[in-house]
Amino acid sequence: QVQPVESGGGLVQAGDSLTISCSARGGTFRTYPMGWFRQAPGKEREFVAAISWGGGNTYYADSVKGRFAISRDNAENTVYLAMTSLKPEDTAVYYCAAREGGSDYYVYWEDDEYDHWGQGTQVTVSS
Repeated sequence: QVQPVESGGGLVQAGDSLTISCSARGGTFRTYPMGWFRQAPGKEREFVAAISWGGGNTYYADSVKGRFAISRDNAENTVYLAMTSLKPEDTAVYYCAAREGGSDYYVYWEDDEYDHWGQGTQVTVSS
């Protein structure tokens, strides 16, 4: 089965850009719809972005629409989250998730729709 592993988090300033990655080990990556979620201190985990297994469809939370972009490289078994115009409120642990099955073009934004989760990568945005 697939095991997501996030990387690329760090400390940036407000207005900066940062791209985080998720490499999926095991499984057949190209058949998994993928998603990014985040959890800030003292808050519940929330949806950020999702991409269909073919990469042809994406979906974003309103809070990041126009600033973040999700993409995937199925040949490299990797999904990316490119973040621009970062704000202090984007500070959180970012988690990558993979879903078993699902038709192409479908995206999923509820965390209980995903089956495999990474350990997370910390993104901190200073003001």
